[in-house]
Amino acid sequence: MVSKTKATLDRLVIILGDQLDPGHPLVAALNPARDAVFMAEVREEATHVWSHRARIVLFLSAMRHFRGDLEERGIKVRYFALDRHSHASLSAALAAELKGHRPQRVAMLQAGDTRVQVAIEATVRRARLPLQVVADPHFLVEPKTFQAWLGQRKQPRLEHFYRAMRKQTGILMQDSEPLGGQWNFDAANRASFGRQGPAQLPPPPAFSADKVTREVIRLVNREFPEHPGALDTFDWPVTPADAQIAVRDFVDHRLASFGTYQDAMWTGEPFLYHSLLSPSLNLKLLNPRDVLDAAEISLQDNVAPLACVEGFVRQILGWREYARGIYQARMPEYAELNALDAEQDLPAFFWTADTDMVCLREVLAQTLRYGYAHHIQRLMITGLFCLLLGVRPQRVHAWYLAAYVDAVEWAELPNTLGMSQYADGGYLASKPYVASGKYINRMSNYCKGCRYNPAHASGDDACPYTTLYWDFLVRHRERFAHHPRTALQWRNLERLDAKTVAGIRQQADDFRNSL
Repeated sequence: MVSKTKATLDRLVIILGDQLDPGHPLVAALNPARDAVFMAEVREEATHVWSHRARIVLFLSAMRHFRGDLEERGIKVRYFALDRHSHASLSAALAAELKGHRPQRVAMLQAGDTRVQVAIEATVRRARLPLQVVADPHFLVEPKTFQAWLGQRKQPRLEHFYRAMRKQTGILMQDSEPLGGQWNFDAANRASFGRQGPAQLPPPPAFSADKVTREVIRLVNREFPEHPGALDTFDWPVTPADAQIAVRDFVDHRLASFGTYQDAMWTGEPFLYHSLLSPSLNLKLLNPRDVLDAAEISLQDNVAPLACVEGFVRQILGWREYARGIYQARMPEYAELNALDAEQDLPAFFWTADTDMVCLREVLAQTLRYGYAHHIQRLMITGLFCLLLGVRPQRVHAWYLAAYVDAVEWAELPNTLGMSQYADGGYLASKPYVASGKYINRMSNYCKGCRYNPAHASGDDACPYTTLYWDFLVRHRERFAHHPRTALQWRNLERLDAKTVAGIRQQADDFRNSL
């Protein structure tokens, strides 16, 4: 618990749990004799969604390691540990700090979460203190730059933004042209493993829990025993040094196959060739510039081919920056969008993995065990199921924010509401990503041994994905039948006779009611 001894402070710098940048600019400008840092572990941040216990451990352990680094540098840290204070919210802890150690001014980097930013501003305002809010330099594009690019575009597209970012940064560019003569190699990055499955996979690096992390695990088990998720497999980087090891391991051992198989899935293989760097990036343990530099060097050194490097660069330089820009430009209204008028509840088995659908059981069990699933598992297994079922997007958002260790709202919300659930009506993504069980069968081995047949839309062995897919086409025929990127799917619907369509719709209704 923070000391009760009053001290004369010039500036109090607020550092949030996802701002653990070793090069934090406000920390670099601190006067140790006159300034202090404020950090707080609060129950609200673990309970405003029903957070996976591994997500809570990751944040708290990384925060405590960051505090230790600051104190070793002689910086005063007003640290509110979860088990050493009674303040339920960040606002309450900050208000107590401002009252007890009245600083002259308060400073912070712009919070990634609008809810947190609004709460802090209100708390400092009530204390009648000035608040300096500084843009977060961790990102490659400033909000005002993104807003200028966004302009009056009614439908901003990732591809246009990505090309602009490539030109701005010079990454994978040769003079003014893209390296290799094309902007993306997405068509080369959709391979499945086939019947033989993935080759011998290099295991990801192991990060044994140190004393700090072990203490946090005990704390979380004690304070949040009813929260979902396992902790016996917790193995995420919690320091910048660990995160750098993770970068090196990915570049040396998996990047060369990442692009080719980034959309593939396989039973019992949660990590495959994926980088596992998003938790470290989102907590700011890693700088995205360093990650992109490492990827480019691997290309120059012939460690990884251009198509694989470009696919990875597109995730960091493209999607990550794009999602953050959309979030900042469209919040808070964006969070309430529901363009498809979806109102179904989230199935209870999302918290237990207790389902006979093998693909969902595999991904949900993996999520509950590790707090992790890769982007295609999220988009085309859990996300696709919710979209086809018609789950209210805000319920899907709350689950994703709770379930994954890398979930921070600026990244998760646009990907869930925009990319996955089409709740923004096509603002972020040009089409709804809908498919039948045949897609899952093509990209994985999940359907092997499953009691459902991905080719069947009705009958006892009909795959729920396939049934719900055709039902989705019927329900949204007027909206998408003439959409330039989806018209073919709806033309296929016209080939079904009325009796077949009625049978599929009845089976879809029966399935929904069974949940």
